Amino acid sequence: MGTIRVAIAGVGNCASSLVQGVEYYKNARDEESVPGLMHVRFGEYHIRDIKFVAAFDVDLNKIGKDLSEAIFTPPNCTAKFCDVPKLGVEVMEGPLLDGLGKYLTPVIPHRPKPKPVDVVKVLKDSGADILINYLPVGSYRASRFYAEAALKAGCGFVNCIPEFIVSDKEWAKRFQEAGLPCAGDDVKSQVGATILHRTLVKLLVDRGVKVEESYQLNIGGNTDFLNMLEEERLSSKRISKTEAVSSQVPYEVPLRIGPSDYVPFLKDNKICYIFIRGRKFGDIPLTIDVKLSVEDSPNSAGVVIDAIRAVKIAMDRKIAGPLLGVSAYFFKHPPVQMPDGVARKAVEDFIRGKG
Repeated sequence: MGTIRVAIAGVGNCASSLVQGVEYYKNARDEESVPGLMHVRFGEYHIRDIKFVAAFDVDLNKIGKDLSEAIFTPPNCTAKFCDVPKLGVEVMEGPLLDGLGKYLTPVIPHRPKPKPVDVVKVLKDSGADILINYLPVGSYRASRFYAEAALKAGCGFVNCIPEFIVSDKEWAKRFQEAGLPCAGDDVKSQVGATILHRTLVKLLVDRGVKVEESYQLNIGGNTDFLNMLEEERLSSKRISKTEAVSSQVPYEVPLRIGPSDYVPFLKDNKICYIFIRGRKFGDIPLTIDVKLSVEDSPNSAGVVIDAIRAVKIAMDRKIAGPLLGVSAYFFKHPPVQMPDGVARKAVEDFIRGKG
């Protein structure tokens, strides 16, 4: 089927893990169960079929560098698990817009008046099939700029952040009418706070426990957590994470979910605390307290590596608009919420061409 030509908007920790992962797993054998992967081969596409062809950022320390070098440039701090050879992809300057909030502005060297490249032209010239949005949380205007660029350049779109584009009816219609597939919004981690919280709540509901209240508090030390100290940038993030959990409960439950603090020395390590209170047989109380500690960015890359291939398959099959099953399984705020088991089956059916 050839290669999948991928462009990246935002060369942060998540992009670093994704680029490393493509190199790390390039020789994975199809017939083996490989730690860290849901699919070595997703339909016709192996991981090594992913090729990075363009990248955009506003960080002056990354602009002009080869992508293989930029992904390890501070303030990126995720784990290095693979050496990446020179890719021949220069990180180009994108528009600033609202990409940097008040906490990131002092730590990301940037031009107050950027000199962005023509993003649509770069996408076309590079032959990009898919554009991935990895911008900081709260990038409302910047995310829509890149979604618009994908439409104009004829690219599929993968929205990894909690800006509601794929789940927005107007944007969904525009991708549908352009004949382009999209998947999103707000990527679920492979085994992260949201998927664990969803699973626990669904387990209790299925086993007849009445869930009475729950919270999920997350702390970390990467720039994502620094950025999310700005509460004004967090509204869509809280909605996304809360709906991902509340959709598993058929009644109203008091929930408080979202980032709670920035702890610099944790770097890319994310620590999550989940508390659930409910009542079981005989109206007897039940509580669950869970602590989860994960390296944050590789956790999302294990999902995005499949989402990329799903969108490319949709392009091959001339499928346009939001990919419902794919979005429900891989993202927190899809156009249609589904139980994870149902969404997983929808993905497997999609791979086989049945949905």
